[in-house]
Order: sequence, then C-alpha cells, then structure tokens
Amino acid sequence: MEYRKFSTFDAEIVVTKPHSKPRISVVGLGYVGAVSTACLAKLGHEVVGVDVDAHKVNQIGNGCSPIHEADLSETLSEGVDGGLISATQDLRAAVADTDVTFVSVGTPTAADGGCDYSYIEQASEAMAEGLRGKEGFHVFAMRCSIPPGTTMRVMAPILERISGKTVGRDFGVCFNPEFLREGVAIDDFHNPPKTVIGTTDFATAEIMRNIYAPVDAKPILTTIEVAETIKYVDNVWHATKVCFANEVGRLCKPLGVDSHAVMDVFTQDTKLNLSPYYLKPGFAYGGSCLPKEVRAVKHVADTLGVDLPMISSLEQSNSEQIRQAVEMVQRLGAKRVGVLGLAFKQGTDDLRESPILEAMAELQQQGVEIVAHDAAVTKDTPIAGLASYTRHGSKGLSELVDSLKGMLRDDVGTVMAEAEVVIVCHSNDLYRSAVVGNPNVPVIDVVRLFKTAPASVSINGIGW
Repeated sequence: MEYRKFSTFDAEIVVTKPHSKPRISVVGLGYVGAVSTACLAKLGHEVVGVDVDAHKVNQIGNGCSPIHEADLSETLSEGVDGGLISATQDLRAAVADTDVTFVSVGTPTAADGGCDYSYIEQASEAMAEGLRGKEGFHVFAMRCSIPPGTTMRVMAPILERISGKTVGRDFGVCFNPEFLREGVAIDDFHNPPKTVIGTTDFATAEIMRNIYAPVDAKPILTTIEVAETIKYVDNVWHATKVCFANEVGRLCKPLGVDSHAVMDVFTQDTKLNLSPYYLKPGFAYGGSCLPKEVRAVKHVADTLGVDLPMISSLEQSNSEQIRQAVEMVQRLGAKRVGVLGLAFKQGTDDLRESPILEAMAELQQQGVEIVAHDAAVTKDTPIAGLASYTRHGSKGLSELVDSLKGMLRDDVGTVMAEAEVVIVCHSNDLYRSAVVGNPNVPVIDVVRLFKTAPASVSINGIGW
C-alpha cells in the first residue's frame, strides 16, 4: 500500500489527558454513532457522544439507547456508570478535549439523487474550530456512506481552511466504513467481518489500528478512496444477493421446487459460490456453461410467466463488456488488430462462446484485419464442431468459422509485429513479456496483465 509521504509520520502523538487509550468523540448519535459510542467505551476508551439533537444527547448521557437495538441500552448504561461515556451538543469542545473523532452524521439523498453533504460540511466547520487551538495530532475518522473522494474533497479542505492546519502533518484523516447489521450490531462490532482503514499517513493508520486491535488484529489498510468505494460495493452486492435469491425463489415456486433447500445447498459451496472467485473486474463471461445456462433459466422463467429482471439483464451486461472492447479499438482507429488469447479461459482450447470471438467478428465486419495467438488453439483445433455446438448461442464463433484458422499465428512475436493494436485476453508471462518487449504497440488489456503497468507500455483496460 502506498501512502502520501509527510515529514511527521513518526511524530509523537500527544493526547489531551494522561491515559493509556485515546479519548474519542463520536459525532452523530444515530444508529452507527450510538453503537460506536457504546462499543468503543466497552473497549476501555473515554467516549464523548455529540449530536445537535438535545434529546439524543440526554438519552446517551443517561445510558439509554435512542434506538431499538439488542444489548445497546445495557452497553451504554455500563459505559455511563463506569465514567467512560458522556454526551454533549458542543462539537467544538468535544474535538478539543479528545484525540480521535468518529464522524457518523447523516448523508441523505440530495434533490438531484446524489449525496447531500450539508451535515458533513456543518460538522467539519465545527470540528475545524475545535481543532484550531489544539496541540498534538488529532485524527478524524469518517464513517458515513459517501461517494468516493468525499473525505478528501469535502471534509479535509474545510478542516484545513478553518483550522489553519495541514492534513497528514498536523492532523490525520481516514475513512473507516462500518459493517454493522441492525439487530446484531453490538456483536458485529466485536466480531467484525472485516475492519477497513483508509488513510493517507502512517500515524493515523497506527492510531486506528490500535483502537481496533482488541476486536481485529489484522485490519485492512488501504487508501481513503478504496475504503469509501468498498462501502458502496458491499451494499450493492448485498442488494444483488437479495434480488438473486428472490428471483431464484420466484423461479422455483411454479416448478414445485423448495427454493430454500436449493439455496441451502448453494451456500455450502465456499470455493466458488461464496468466495472471491469471479469477483474481479475483467472481460465478459463465456464458455460452454454460463452463457447457455443464463439463457436457459431466462427461457424457463419466460415459459412460466415469471419475471426475473436481474437474471434477464445478465446477457445485456455481458454484451456491454464486449462492446466496450470493440469501442476501444475503434477509438484507436486501428485497421490491423492482434488478439492474444482466444479460448474463453486460459489453459483450454475451448472456443465455445468465447467473448473475444464476438468482438473479433464485429471488428471483422467493420473491415479490420485480425491476427491472433493462443498457446492451446491451433489449426488442428476442431473449430467447426465447436461452432456447431453454439449455433443457437452467441454468433461469434459461427461467423469466424471459415476465417479463424487464417488469423492464427504460431508465435506471439509475429502477432506483435503485424498488429497496430493488441487485445490481451489471457494473463500469463508469455504475453506480459511480449507487451513489455513491444512498447510501441498499444494494448487493450481485458484481464489485468499487471497490477501496476510499466510506464513504458501504452496499456488500457475496461475496468481499470
């Protein structure tokens, strides 16, 4: 991970009172703020809850939960009785008297459908005033769900402008998303699925790491923007899971199949179904299974009169990934294109519904000449038989059946020499070496050949 370099990364962190744990202020005593206040106190921190709502402040200050959440009232009461929890409406004083501020204010939808930043802006102004007269290094940990870039574009500039201090040197900023499920939030805090800390400096990272050490010894350290994005991605994925499961249920019912029994078996597979597999941006799906079975499920649903809009839209989403590749070639104006990797998956010669063939067929229709290489695909590969298998599926292989063998080259060097632009569809050292060795050939990379591409290579991907 790369952080911005500041001269005071290893500076001594000065706290406001002599105690072993940093004092924490929590801004916004709604669902996330109230739970965070209770649980941080449970970890032994002195916590000051802050809100503009006097009723919430009184409730928290008296050890009462402002929301219905299992074990929250008891945990708050324990913190108040132990002298670890207090509450105030004075955000400036709370920042001045603590070492770390957790920001959990509301981020409602704005009139234009985007994010309303007004509460963040108001809180940032007050926090900056509290910061202005402080000595020592203060950390502001944003916890709200916000569009990527908000922490550094909205909160940080306000803090700098009003306080007169510099982020990364005089104070730290991080994004620390919460993953709390209502109803079991206390347990989730103490047994988190993951702890993500996005920041720009090492001092902030260490302070936040130490706060979470009792509940997670191995937090994920990353950039602020990645941390902001993962919060959105997680929730959209959860929404996708809900829709997917519901569509499975709607499909199973008219078939007389127990949908819960199906999903009980489905979720026992933690190697493919519940794992990082398939979840990296890349090229379109293909092969002998996924395309035809997506179509088959859609057909069954249509026959039953069951509407499955998410599953039915998968083909459209997949086709858009192919269209993007074609468009990238068009923008470069190339008339001779090289393709490295033809099979739908590296290590096989299976060309059935390989998505790159769709792109190649479209480019060929536009008059583009194509040369290609695949370590497993040769002139002896039974192209006609594979095309026959997919005659009612995607048309790429069928349209190329007579010309594909003529496109094949025996070695990668020939492709690189003949092509004006190269599309790389398989990730391996052979193709990485070819790309690095031919820096004058622009590369459209649909598989993420390099984690960090060499500066000498002109390389562009669809999703990176």
